[in-house]
Amino acid sequence: MSRAPESRPPLDPRRLGPDSLPRGLRVEVVGATPSTNADVAARAAAGEQAGLVLVTEHQTAGRGRLDRVWTTPPRACLTFSTLLRPEVPMPHWPWLPLLTGYAVAAALRTHLADPGLVGLKWPNDVLLDERKVAGILVERHETPTGPVAVVGIGLNVTLREDELPVEHATSVLLAGGGPVPDREDLLLSVLRELATAYDAWRSEPAGERLRASYAAACSTVGRRVRVELPVGPPLTGTAVAVDAGGRLVVDDGTTRLPVGAGDVVHVRPA
Repeated sequence: MSRAPESRPPLDPRRLGPDSLPRGLRVEVVGATPSTNADVAARAAAGEQAGLVLVTEHQTAGRGRLDRVWTTPPRACLTFSTLLRPEVPMPHWPWLPLLTGYAVAAALRTHLADPGLVGLKWPNDVLLDERKVAGILVERHETPTGPVAVVGIGLNVTLREDELPVEHATSVLLAGGGPVPDREDLLLSVLRELATAYDAWRSEPAGERLRASYAAACSTVGRRVRVELPVGPPLTGTAVAVDAGGRLVVDDGTTRLPVGAGDVVHVRPA
Protein backbone atom coordinates (compact mmCIF):
# COMPACT_ATOMS: atom_id res chain seq x y z
CA MET A 1 0.00 0.00 0.00
CA SER A 2 1.03 3.62 -0.46
CA ARG A 3 -0.37 7.03 0.29
CA ALA A 4 -0.13 10.47 -1.25
CA PRO A 5 3.23 12.12 -0.40
CA GLU A 6 1.56 15.02 1.43
CA SER A 7 -0.38 12.64 3.70
CA ARG A 8 1.10 11.86 7.13
CA PRO A 9 -1.45 9.67 8.89
CA PRO A 10 -0.65 8.08 12.24
CA LEU A 11 0.56 4.51 12.37
CA ASP A 12 -2.19 1.92 12.60
CA PRO A 13 -1.31 -0.48 15.48
CA ARG A 14 -3.82 -3.01 14.13
CA ARG A 15 -1.52 -3.62 11.18
CA LEU A 16 1.42 -4.24 13.51
CA GLY A 17 -0.03 -7.12 15.50
CA PRO A 18 1.65 -10.45 16.29
CA ASP A 19 0.33 -12.16 13.15
CA SER A 20 2.28 -9.68 10.99
CA LEU A 21 5.54 -9.75 12.97
CA PRO A 22 8.50 -12.11 13.14
CA ARG A 23 8.20 -14.51 16.04
CA GLY A 24 9.17 -13.01 19.38
CA LEU A 25 8.65 -9.36 18.43
CA ARG A 26 5.92 -7.10 19.78
CA VAL A 27 5.27 -3.50 18.74
CA GLU A 28 4.15 -0.61 20.90
CA VAL A 29 3.36 2.81 19.38
CA VAL A 30 3.58 6.04 21.39
CA GLY A 31 2.71 9.57 20.32
CA ALA A 32 5.94 11.29 21.36
CA THR A 33 9.03 10.70 23.45
CA PRO A 34 12.46 12.30 23.82
CA SER A 35 14.25 9.06 22.86
CA THR A 36 13.02 5.55 22.09
CA ASN A 37 16.51 4.22 22.87
CA ALA A 38 16.40 5.76 26.35
CA ASP A 39 12.89 4.45 26.96
CA VAL A 40 13.78 0.91 25.89
CA ALA A 41 16.99 0.96 27.96
CA ALA A 42 14.97 1.97 31.04
CA ARG A 43 12.49 -0.82 30.46
CA ALA A 44 15.31 -3.32 29.96
CA ALA A 45 16.75 -2.28 33.33
CA ALA A 46 13.31 -2.93 34.84
CA GLY A 47 13.21 -6.46 33.43
CA GLU A 48 11.58 -6.08 30.01
CA GLN A 49 11.97 -9.18 27.87
CA ALA A 50 13.72 -9.19 24.50
CA GLY A 51 11.63 -8.48 21.44
CA LEU A 52 10.07 -5.15 22.41
CA VAL A 53 9.84 -2.71 19.48
CA LEU A 54 8.96 0.79 20.67
CA VAL A 55 7.85 3.14 17.86
CA THR A 56 7.19 6.85 18.27
CA GLU A 57 5.38 9.24 15.97
CA HIS A 58 7.67 12.06 17.13
CA GLN A 59 11.08 11.79 18.77
CA THR A 60 11.95 15.12 20.35
CA ALA A 61 15.54 14.54 21.48
CA GLY A 62 16.91 11.73 19.34
CA ARG A 63 20.61 10.98 19.13
CA GLY A 64 22.64 9.49 16.34
CA ARG A 65 26.11 8.00 16.24
CA LEU A 66 28.81 10.22 17.80
CA ASP A 67 26.01 11.97 19.77
CA ARG A 68 24.67 13.80 16.72
CA VAL A 69 21.16 15.21 17.10
CA TRP A 70 18.47 13.67 14.90
CA THR A 71 15.06 15.35 15.04
CA THR A 72 12.27 15.36 12.45
CA PRO A 73 8.59 16.45 12.16
CA PRO A 74 5.84 14.23 13.60
CA ARG A 75 4.77 11.21 11.50
CA ALA A 76 7.32 11.96 8.75
CA CYS A 77 9.66 9.11 9.67
CA LEU A 78 9.91 5.68 11.15
CA THR A 79 11.59 6.10 14.53
CA PHE A 80 11.86 3.04 16.74
CA SER A 81 14.07 0.99 19.02
CA THR A 82 14.26 -2.77 19.52
CA LEU A 83 15.41 -4.62 22.64
CA LEU A 84 17.73 -7.58 22.06
CA ARG A 85 19.41 -9.90 24.53
CA PRO A 86 21.99 -11.73 22.38
CA GLU A 87 23.42 -14.99 23.71
CA VAL A 88 26.58 -14.25 21.75
CA PRO A 89 30.11 -13.63 23.10
CA MET A 90 30.74 -9.92 23.58
CA PRO A 91 33.65 -9.72 21.08
CA HIS A 92 31.11 -10.35 18.28
CA TRP A 93 28.70 -7.57 19.31
CA PRO A 94 30.33 -4.97 17.00
CA TRP A 95 28.47 -6.74 14.20
CA LEU A 96 25.10 -5.57 15.52
CA PRO A 97 25.24 -2.07 13.98
CA LEU A 98 26.43 -3.51 10.68
CA LEU A 99 23.75 -6.16 10.40
CA THR A 100 21.12 -3.55 11.32
CA GLY A 101 22.23 -1.26 8.50
CA TYR A 102 22.26 -4.24 6.16
CA ALA A 103 18.67 -5.11 7.16
CA VAL A 104 17.35 -1.56 6.66
CA ALA A 105 18.99 -1.33 3.23
CA ALA A 106 17.59 -4.72 2.21
CA ALA A 107 14.09 -3.71 3.31
CA LEU A 108 14.23 -0.45 1.36
CA ARG A 109 15.24 -2.26 -1.82
CA THR A 110 11.98 -4.23 -1.75
CA HIS A 111 9.90 -1.03 -1.80
CA LEU A 112 11.65 1.24 -4.29
CA ALA A 113 11.09 1.55 -8.02
CA ASP A 114 14.89 1.64 -8.43
CA PRO A 115 16.55 -0.61 -5.82
CA GLY A 116 19.94 0.44 -7.18
CA LEU A 117 19.54 3.80 -5.46
CA VAL A 118 20.07 2.13 -2.08
CA GLY A 119 23.58 2.23 -0.66
CA LEU A 120 25.16 1.19 2.62
CA LYS A 121 28.10 3.23 3.91
CA TRP A 122 30.25 1.55 6.54
CA PRO A 123 29.39 0.92 9.27
CA ASN A 124 25.62 1.48 9.06
CA ASP A 125 24.61 4.66 7.21
CA VAL A 126 21.82 3.78 4.79
CA LEU A 127 21.91 5.95 1.66
CA LEU A 128 19.50 6.79 -1.13
CA ASP A 129 21.22 8.22 -4.19
CA GLU A 130 24.34 8.90 -2.05
CA ARG A 131 22.42 10.86 0.61
CA LYS A 132 21.62 9.59 4.08
CA VAL A 133 18.07 8.29 4.51
CA ALA A 134 18.44 6.34 7.76
CA GLY A 135 20.49 6.56 10.91
CA ILE A 136 21.20 3.75 13.36
CA LEU A 137 22.37 3.82 16.96
CA VAL A 138 23.10 0.55 18.79
CA GLU A 139 23.81 0.81 22.50
CA ARG A 140 24.87 -1.83 25.01
CA HIS A 141 23.44 -1.63 28.53
CA GLU A 142 24.05 -3.72 31.64
CA THR A 143 20.90 -4.92 33.42
CA PRO A 144 20.29 -7.10 36.50
CA THR A 145 19.69 -10.04 34.16
CA GLY A 146 22.68 -9.45 31.89
CA PRO A 147 23.75 -7.20 29.02
CA VAL A 148 21.27 -6.03 26.38
CA ALA A 149 21.50 -4.29 23.04
CA VAL A 150 19.12 -1.45 22.23
CA VAL A 151 18.90 -0.99 18.46
CA GLY A 152 17.61 2.43 17.42
CA ILE A 153 16.58 3.18 13.83
CA GLY A 154 15.42 6.43 12.26
CA LEU A 155 14.24 6.25 8.64
CA ASN A 156 13.17 9.40 6.76
CA VAL A 157 9.97 8.62 4.86
CA THR A 158 8.05 11.75 3.79
CA LEU A 159 10.43 14.56 4.72
CA ARG A 160 10.49 17.45 2.25
CA GLU A 161 13.69 19.23 1.29
CA ASP A 162 13.09 22.09 3.74
CA GLU A 163 12.53 19.61 6.60
CA LEU A 164 15.76 17.64 6.29
CA PRO A 165 17.81 17.63 9.51
CA VAL A 166 21.11 18.05 7.62
CA GLU A 167 21.89 19.02 4.04
CA HIS A 168 23.33 15.64 3.08
CA ALA A 169 20.14 13.81 4.16
CA THR A 170 17.21 12.68 2.03
CA SER A 171 13.94 10.77 2.36
CA VAL A 172 12.04 8.04 0.57
CA LEU A 173 9.73 10.72 -0.79
CA LEU A 174 12.60 12.78 -2.26
CA ALA A 175 14.75 10.00 -3.67
CA GLY A 176 12.59 6.91 -3.93
CA GLY A 177 11.53 7.43 -7.54
CA GLY A 178 7.98 6.14 -7.07
CA PRO A 179 5.00 5.94 -4.69
CA VAL A 180 5.88 6.31 -1.02
CA PRO A 181 5.11 3.07 0.84
CA ASP A 182 3.07 3.13 4.00
CA ARG A 183 5.15 3.39 7.14
CA GLU A 184 3.52 0.22 8.46
CA ASP A 185 4.72 -1.71 5.40
CA LEU A 186 8.22 -0.27 5.73
CA LEU A 187 8.39 -1.08 9.43
CA LEU A 188 7.29 -4.67 8.91
CA SER A 189 9.84 -5.13 6.12
CA VAL A 190 12.66 -3.75 8.28
CA LEU A 191 11.71 -5.96 11.22
CA ARG A 192 11.59 -9.08 9.03
CA GLU A 193 15.00 -8.35 7.50
CA LEU A 194 16.42 -7.50 10.92
CA ALA A 195 15.10 -10.74 12.42
CA THR A 196 16.61 -12.75 9.57
CA ALA A 197 20.04 -11.10 9.85
CA TYR A 198 20.00 -11.29 13.64
CA ASP A 199 19.14 -14.99 13.64
CA ALA A 200 21.91 -15.69 11.13
CA TRP A 201 24.41 -13.84 13.32
CA ARG A 202 23.30 -15.60 16.49
CA SER A 203 23.64 -19.01 14.88
CA GLU A 204 27.07 -18.22 13.45
CA PRO A 205 28.57 -15.10 15.11
CA ALA A 206 31.88 -15.35 13.27
CA GLY A 207 30.35 -16.72 10.09
CA GLU A 208 31.53 -15.92 6.61
CA ARG A 209 28.04 -15.77 5.12
CA LEU A 210 26.93 -12.60 6.90
CA ARG A 211 30.29 -10.93 6.34
CA ALA A 212 30.16 -11.69 2.62
CA SER A 213 26.55 -10.50 2.33
CA TYR A 214 27.35 -7.27 4.15
CA ALA A 215 30.49 -6.60 2.09
CA ALA A 216 28.55 -7.17 -1.14
CA ALA A 217 25.88 -4.66 -0.07
CA CYS A 218 28.31 -2.08 1.33
CA SER A 219 29.00 0.67 -1.20
CA THR A 220 32.09 1.72 0.77
CA VAL A 221 34.03 -1.37 -0.21
CA GLY A 222 36.03 -0.69 -3.38
CA ARG A 223 35.90 3.08 -3.02
CA ARG A 224 38.43 5.73 -2.21
CA VAL A 225 37.72 6.94 1.33
CA ARG A 226 38.88 9.36 3.97
CA VAL A 227 38.37 8.15 7.52
CA GLU A 228 38.26 10.73 10.32
CA LEU A 229 39.68 8.74 13.21
CA PRO A 230 38.92 9.33 16.92
CA VAL A 231 42.61 10.03 17.48
CA GLY A 232 45.27 11.19 15.04
CA PRO A 233 45.22 12.41 11.45
CA PRO A 234 42.67 11.15 8.89
CA LEU A 235 43.36 7.92 7.04
CA THR A 236 43.04 8.10 3.25
CA GLY A 237 43.06 5.10 0.96
CA THR A 238 40.89 2.47 -0.69
CA ALA A 239 38.41 0.46 1.33
CA VAL A 240 39.17 -3.10 0.28
CA ALA A 241 37.27 -5.35 2.69
CA VAL A 242 35.33 -5.83 5.90
CA ASP A 243 37.11 -8.19 8.27
CA ALA A 244 35.68 -10.85 10.59
CA GLY A 245 35.31 -8.30 13.37
CA GLY A 246 33.24 -5.95 11.22
CA ARG A 247 36.15 -3.51 10.81
CA LEU A 248 36.70 -1.65 7.54
CA VAL A 249 40.04 -2.56 5.97
CA VAL A 250 41.69 0.43 4.25
CA ASP A 251 44.69 0.17 1.93
CA ASP A 252 46.63 3.44 2.18
CA GLY A 253 49.11 2.41 -0.52
CA THR A 254 51.62 1.06 1.96
CA THR A 255 49.70 -1.27 4.21
CA ARG A 256 46.19 -2.50 4.96
CA LEU A 257 44.79 -1.04 8.15
CA PRO A 258 41.63 -2.23 9.95
CA VAL A 259 39.40 0.59 11.21
CA GLY A 260 36.98 -0.15 14.02
CA ALA A 261 35.67 3.37 14.59
CA GLY A 262 35.68 6.53 12.53
CA ASP A 263 33.70 8.82 10.27
CA VAL A 264 33.96 7.68 6.64
CA VAL A 265 33.76 10.03 3.68
CA HIS A 266 33.41 8.61 0.16
CA VAL A 267 36.05 10.63 -1.71
CA ARG A 268 34.91 9.68 -5.18
CA PRO A 269 32.27 7.43 -6.78
CA ALA A 270 33.07 3.79 -7.39
